[in-house]
Amino acid sequence: MKRGHTTLFILLAAALAAGCATTPKHGSGISEDIIRHAEPAQPATDGAIYRVGLTSPLFEDIRPRRVGDIVTVVLVERTNASKSASTSTSKDNSIDIANPTLLGNPLSFGAGPLGNGRRTLENGLESSKTFDGEGASAQSNQLTGNITAVVTEVLPNGYLRIYGEKVISINQGDEHITLSGIIRPTDILANNTISSTLIAGAEIAYGGAGVVADSNDMGWLGKFFNGKWWPF
Repeated sequence: MKRGHTTLFILLAAALAAGCATTPKHGSGISEDIIRHAEPAQPATDGAIYRVGLTSPLFEDIRPRRVGDIVTVVLVERTNASKSASTSTSKDNSIDIANPTLLGNPLSFGAGPLGNGRRTLENGLESSKTFDGEGASAQSNQLTGNITAVVTEVLPNGYLRIYGEKVISINQGDEHITLSGIIRPTDILANNTISSTLIAGAEIAYGGAGVVADSNDMGWLGKFFNGKWWPF
């Protein structure tokens, strides 16, 4: 009895671990920590005309360039993939062996199994082999929307590493998006936006949690029987 409880506990733990692995992390507070530790602004000092920290450069736009700056990413992800394979083979063999002759006379020996004449060495062989195989796979994904990310690191070549997260709570469920990658400042538009297709090493995760997401999720026992660990 104890062994049965132990096995059930192991299966439950494995199923829960698999379910947790598919849910992207959210609400980690990384964006807030980055902004909190960003380069502090210079304190304002009194002066006649010019005050440090309150300047507005005439030849500077709003594009991010330092740790803690923000940039809006326009999500325009769309992937379509399809693959098909088909194999067909056929092979037929036919072999006829004539009865040899010796001194002009065909060889024969004994009587047939039913006593119907003598047997000879004449023989024949036929074989046929066919194989048909076919497979197809298709996948399509689409993700659109906007998410604002924070610059987490300025690389030596001037490229920017960014990270962003967004959590939306609607009724009895949460929708969350996380994004990270590397961008070039020259790809950022004048309105401080950049397309997600221009992010190098992009990692985009979209998922949900709550009543609606749970109702669309297979139970842990069903995951086990439909998983790769089920031997049958």
